[in-house]
Amino acid sequence: MFACVGYGAASADSTLAPFSFERREPGPRDVKIDIRYCGVCHSDLHQARNEWRNTVFPCVPGHEIVGVVSAVGADVTRHRIGDRVGVGCMVDSCRECEACKAGLEQYCQSGARFTYNSPEADGSGHTFGGYSRAIVVDQDFVLKVPDNLDFAAVAPLLCAGITTWSPLRHWKVGPGQRVGIVGLGGLGHMGVKLAAALGAEVTLFTTSPGKVQDGLRLGAHRVVISRDAEAMAAEQGRFDFILDAVAAQHDINAYIALLKLDGTLVQVGAPEEPLPVSVFGLLMGRRSFAGSLIGGIPETQEMLDFCGEHGITADIEMIRMDEIETAYQRMLGSDVKYRFVIDMETLPQAA
Repeated sequence: MFACVGYGAASADSTLAPFSFERREPGPRDVKIDIRYCGVCHSDLHQARNEWRNTVFPCVPGHEIVGVVSAVGADVTRHRIGDRVGVGCMVDSCRECEACKAGLEQYCQSGARFTYNSPEADGSGHTFGGYSRAIVVDQDFVLKVPDNLDFAAVAPLLCAGITTWSPLRHWKVGPGQRVGIVGLGGLGHMGVKLAAALGAEVTLFTTSPGKVQDGLRLGAHRVVISRDAEAMAAEQGRFDFILDAVAAQHDINAYIALLKLDGTLVQVGAPEEPLPVSVFGLLMGRRSFAGSLIGGIPETQEMLDFCGEHGITADIEMIRMDEIETAYQRMLGSDVKYRFVIDMETLPQAA
């Protein structure tokens, strides 16, 4: 074991603060990573505040991790000391179930082991995430980061990027398709970039007129203000595929109505309360309403390689580690364009 320092929450009511803990030494298949940057996901806030009622404390959040390999186990073949690498939402899975064998570890039938707040494999405690100085991960769950991409701006790709990439690829989004992206936040801005790079005609739907120019800058071909009933009516029956990245309560039926015959709406935003769905909206156009959860390790590497080829990264705002509570408050107010990233150089040397 080695001593590590991070930022963690002691309880749902406490603010994040310096926290000392122990990581395992690298085993034969393990990679030790010195963390350089960690993205801030809304899930981090949910977990730190126990809003999903499943947090194990103390909690060290963070699952959008990029860093440099500082040590490798004797059996590691995929990574070398000095490599630029990333770790996303998962650090292990059963490897044996149908989903794992298909490279869809996020749907592991035994339950994937997540980067934080999951039981450790040896039963010694629970996992601690990327708001920390270092992490040790099995080589199979460590991703290669393209050298040409800005390192800090890659971090959100490990969650926001793959969460939008996976459904775009699964539903074979590409040239000749009309694609809608609902919401321009951390997820939505990546959805716009990736769908446009895949060759689709992209329409952004947003409630904010102030986001029109940003949507166009990020790659949308058109922007529709979803509060405008006349504008929404004009879009009905037009879209092959819609990716809904909104995590707040909203009228999902208004977007189902925009699908053409056999069109699909995929929900990746996670509202706290159920979204009422009108069955007739699905029946009348043989439309589909689906969901999607992050992506598997092969998909994530594919996404990173694609982003390297197309020069795609997240739009980020860099923060210090001790600014995390302010960042959480700003995130709640949608006051970020479009992802906070923590510079781990600002982490204290000791708790």
